[in-house]
Amino acid sequence: SSQNLSEEFAEAARQLKKEAPRIQFGKIDVTHQHDLRKEFNIQTFPTVKLFVNGSREDPIDCKGVRKASAFITWVERRTGPSTVLINSTDQAEAIIKADDLAVIGFFREPHSSSVEVFCEAARDVPELPFGMTASEDVCADHGIHSNSLVVFKKGKPVHKEVLEDGKQNTLDLTRLIKTFTLDLVTEYNLETSVKIFDVPVENHILLFTPASSETFREIYGNFQSAAAEFRAKILFVLVDTDEARNGRIFEFFRIRDIDVPAVRILNLTSNAQYKLPADEVTLENLKEFCQSYLNGKAKQHLSSEKIPADWDKRPVKVLVGKNFNRIIF
Repeated sequence: SSQNLSEEFAEAARQLKKEAPRIQFGKIDVTHQHDLRKEFNIQTFPTVKLFVNGSREDPIDCKGVRKASAFITWVERRTGPSTVLINSTDQAEAIIKADDLAVIGFFREPHSSSVEVFCEAARDVPELPFGMTASEDVCADHGIHSNSLVVFKKGKPVHKEVLEDGKQNTLDLTRLIKTFTLDLVTEYNLETSVKIFDVPVENHILLFTPASSETFREIYGNFQSAAAEFRAKILFVLVDTDEARNGRIFEFFRIRDIDVPAVRILNLTSNAQYKLPADEVTLENLKEFCQSYLNGKAKQHLSSEKIPADWDKRPVKVLVGKNFNRIIF
């Protein structure tokens, strides 16, 4: 909530006042400061912006940061080096094992432009520790032969991405790395809904099914296997239809008990919905659905009742979702 964020922001300000007194913190109630709200185009609350070197032009937006510790890291990475420089295998091990997750950039060609892309991504994901190295020993120790980003979970490598100049941009890397802050399939609830929207992946696939059903284990296993193949392209979300508090999301997708198990893809930018065209939630059907959606070939799903047979017989025509566009536009 806005109140929680305000408290975390205040806590970060207290800690940074001791550690980095040159960074000043301010709080503005824009309900009384209309000119400032307009000048900096404040649309949502609370909004946090960092002004660098006294300039009012192009302040840096701080998005999706909700904890004081991550906020402190975000500020430090924006005002200083964004990653730790690793010079030895011992130092690499210490960073990899210090937290649940760690991201390391291995650079065999330290002057490539992918170094800057990696450092920018580190600035945008303050929740995770980042390190980078050009040490031959460290690269050899991890069997790295070309510029690579490796995500470690509980000390073990779980993802390796070869970094080529011009192939990835900062958003690609940020999107990929942020997906590791969620489970492969994230169960939707009040707490995780905030985290789901903080990950900059605009395509979400949702599985609606009762967790108590006999087929749950098999269907969920298929969903999880598909999730591994489409990581960072589509976010996989489980909605337990046994959970009464999820009622609003069923209403949004117009899903009834008789429809489950149901699978929908939602594009967050256009709000367009797509329905799994097959009856069974098999791995093959899920993969085909995801791929056809990414290729732009999936058919949009319009929740609508049938067109009444006599819709145009009277002076006032009857419109439903299926004939609305054709008649009106």
